Amino acid sequence: MLLLFLSLTKSSNVIFYTLRKPPQNRLRPIPIGTSKELQVGQKVFAIGNPFGLDQTLTNGIISALGREIESVTRRPIQGVIQTDAAINPGNSGGPLLDSAGRLIGVNTAIYSPSGASAGIGFAIPVDTVNRFIPELIRFGKVVRPGLGVLLAEDQMTKELGLSGVLVVDVPPGSAAAKAGIQPTRREPNGRVRLGDLIVAIDGKKTESVNELYLILEQYKVGDTVSVAVQRAGKKQQLRAALEALG
Repeated sequence: MLLLFLSLTKSSNVIFYTLRKPPQNRLRPIPIGTSKELQVGQKVFAIGNPFGLDQTLTNGIISALGREIESVTRRPIQGVIQTDAAINPGNSGGPLLDSAGRLIGVNTAIYSPSGASAGIGFAIPVDTVNRFIPELIRFGKVVRPGLGVLLAEDQMTKELGLSGVLVVDVPPGSAAAKAGIQPTRREPNGRVRLGDLIVAIDGKKTESVNELYLILEQYKVGDTVSVAVQRAGKKQQLRAALEALG
């Protein structure tokens, strides 16, 4: 984050504001800690901008470790820190610090039926952040590996009496299309023909969409994986080179 100083000058009753970079000796980075050795009950501090009130500091403890939350794109985020430090809209992206002032996480979300802090906040562990920062610097975004398919909701798959991850659509040119994965489609007679049911990746069972995503997180873009699918009641093994997802 680039910090800027405001310098004020006055001429003919007109006030001018000039943005300039602060001197380097005024910039003090937060020391980076680690999240792998955190303990439940440990004291933490959250800094943020809740409801537009900037430079707000709240404190609490680590309530739990290893939580899993779902991102807005439905991808699971594992290993999340749960804290009771008051976190509200506007805190997202702010640091979560330990008692020594070291960065141990980045405040991300809250669980709140009312929309305000209910004492259940979540922060991405700093060790996770450190894994993705190089990609953000290089590409401007986190590059995630995937098959490039549209998948059915788990509830829909269960209602069909199926076990696995049902493929709904396969965009042309995607990793899935190149691997020969088949989408769900409507036949000329009007009947719906279900697509492939992904049941495993490299021998690891995929019984839900989340499980599929979690397995793929262990790979890099360009890696080739074995995709086990159920097609018309028969199991097939396909090979897919993972692509970068937007």
